[in-house]
Amino acid sequence: MAPPRPSPAARLLREYGWDLLLGSIAAFYAVMVPYTKVEESFNVQAMHDILYHNYHIEKYDHLEFPGVVPRSFIGALVVSVISSPAVFIMHLFHIPKVYGLLAVRMMLGSITLITLRLIRVQVKNKFGHHAEAFYVMLTATQFHLLFYSTRPLPNILALAFVNLTYYFWFKGNYLRTLQALIVAAVIFRCDMILLLGTIGLALLLSRSISLLEAVKCCVSTAIICIGFTVLVDSIMWRRILWPEFEVLWFNSVLNRSSEWGTHPIHWYFTSALPRSMLVAYPLSVVGASLDRRIVKYILPVFLFVILYSKLPHKELRFIIASIPMLNVSASLAASRVYNNRKKAGWKLLYVLMIGGFLASLGYSSVTFMASYNNYPGGYALKALHEADSLMKEKTVHIDAFTAMSGVSRFCESEYPWSRYSKEEEISIEEYQERNFTYLLNEHRHISGYKCLFAVDGFSRAKIQPRIPPLSLVKEPKVFAHGNTRDPDILSLNWPGCP
Repeated sequence: MAPPRPSPAARLLREYGWDLLLGSIAAFYAVMVPYTKVEESFNVQAMHDILYHNYHIEKYDHLEFPGVVPRSFIGALVVSVISSPAVFIMHLFHIPKVYGLLAVRMMLGSITLITLRLIRVQVKNKFGHHAEAFYVMLTATQFHLLFYSTRPLPNILALAFVNLTYYFWFKGNYLRTLQALIVAAVIFRCDMILLLGTIGLALLLSRSISLLEAVKCCVSTAIICIGFTVLVDSIMWRRILWPEFEVLWFNSVLNRSSEWGTHPIHWYFTSALPRSMLVAYPLSVVGASLDRRIVKYILPVFLFVILYSKLPHKELRFIIASIPMLNVSASLAASRVYNNRKKAGWKLLYVLMIGGFLASLGYSSVTFMASYNNYPGGYALKALHEADSLMKEKTVHIDAFTAMSGVSRFCESEYPWSRYSKEEEISIEEYQERNFTYLLNEHRHISGYKCLFAVDGFSRAKIQPRIPPLSLVKEPKVFAHGNTRDPDILSLNWPGCP
């Protein structure tokens, strides 16, 4: 007798269950930590302005605060257009704009996770169900990849196309492999040209593609992408420009990025990758030694990280595009250990691997708690809105630290909150000459203003000789001040500052 056919729900779970797991984790991170930081500010403000100011470019934030280098509007435009129906409904029902921020982040996360699904399917087709399962479990226990997946960084916009690159590469469609990387490098992150170089060289040496084919493909795709980004971004920036070329000139030719701090040449391999990959980091090395099929894929990615290590200014997000491929190698090692777990000599490796998974889960939990407390500016503005219900016009000044730690235009409210100022270079003495109703500031004492409350933020982790062995130390980071010349404000019930 033939076995009963699975129900539609069972078929759906079998097809998309792993994707639902990763999507649920990414959504949890986005809901619990909805605010954004300074690295995301351009795309966040651009998405807000596209959704709420539409074609009134003169009102856009980037014209007042252009940042160090220009960035492309294309990613923000695509995500905003897809999110616009949800944001329109929110606007009709007067739902706070911060939920619009959540909507665009969820949409960006969906795009990123769809591309991760494409990789997962190829892992299943090429390496089997066990490798697929471990690929998902390794990704799920890593904090950074899923936490960043909803964050509107240029690196994450580029990551979607890098994931497409890996998908086409596994599938054997080498022209599409190069084209996806060209889009990522020309429009979103010029540093992806390093990954294009290593993967392109690997394809040429393996004779997967001819030099003439590669040149024709890359040049034609680059010309189209350059034309598109110059057209769109010249309109938005009100001057003729190719954003990623200016970024490349600033970072590589002028080497100005080092002004934001430097790390030793080995930092990616001794700090960034171990923290972001956790148990998958050693497993990725083991996977390359156990299964030669992955070597031709992992070696160009490894060389990409080596080449990037030459740049003095280093951040994890710069090499986050390498993690999905390294996770594939790690999943092969985990699958091999699992399949041989009952054999002599493999039992210890299996126990160590399980311990590594548990340790990764614990580390990711601690890292999430630290990140949860790392956006005091956003929490301070939310608390200020909730505490003051007086129906009179109010102005708020937001200093640079507060703006960089969670405040964006999505966090602003409507009347009676009439104006939010991010005017820079105001001295502490000058505030009392201004007529701001409130200040959100990193300073505890400001003349002419009373400190109303403080918001704590993550400071450091502390090891302690008890359970739990690790605790997070928080300290006041952002202080809310009220104008002493406004008796109505001072009459409200404020908790005060420590």
